[in-house]
Amino acid sequence: MIAQFASNDPIEFARAAKLISPWVNGVDLNCGCPQSWAIKEGLGCHLIMDADKVAAMVVAAKQALGPTKSVSVKIRIHKNIDETIAFVKKVQAVGVDFVTVHARLRSQRSSTPPDLAALKVIKSHFPDLPMLANGDVNTVADAERTVEITGVEGVMTARELLINPALFAGFDSTPRDAVEKFVAYAAATGLRFELVQHHVNEMLTKMTTKKERRALMNARDLVEVIDWLDTRWEVQKYRIPS
Repeated sequence: MIAQFASNDPIEFARAAKLISPWVNGVDLNCGCPQSWAIKEGLGCHLIMDADKVAAMVVAAKQALGPTKSVSVKIRIHKNIDETIAFVKKVQAVGVDFVTVHARLRSQRSSTPPDLAALKVIKSHFPDLPMLANGDVNTVADAERTVEITGVEGVMTARELLINPALFAGFDSTPRDAVEKFVAYAAATGLRFELVQHHVNEMLTKMTTKKERRALMNARDLVEVIDWLDTRWEVQKYRIPS
């Protein structure tokens, strides 16, 4: 379980890492968010232009967490790949545990295919540093193809996991079981209703129409969400271990 933070301050990042440490195996610094608000605040992709600051943040978090927890960084690539290689060398030198590379420029959106050739070059410079690939991993086959092309040790995906949280379990579409278990966990943990509604809506993207999900988004609480699901199938009521 890795907790990802947006931060641009070594002290605050280290404090956040220490605060959450009892519940995670490590923390990750987001240097890959391309949204304009994040860059304006000196977060996300802004940080790929400041390797010294990122290195200082890695050092601070590692000192706060000790040797049993990981500290990692997620980045996007630079237009000049040599800059990306120099960045990774700097964080490797201070002991980063792994790096995730989203193989797009900070100006590129998801409609642009990730540059797997560039990622392969980057990975070739770091045979001893675990590296994950990010970008357009929508199925297990995509994950396997990305690893084969680039030589990285693993992959990360985001958008597709919102739709299908069971992707890495080998499911090409969201199983009912995933929706039902999520609802049970949400009820047991008191997850904010807005988040429950959002995630159930995402998980049903390929199983229902927009018109059908409009009724779901009009639900006012978790009971109404479960009632709405019950009109489509008899929801399995899971007992979540305490």
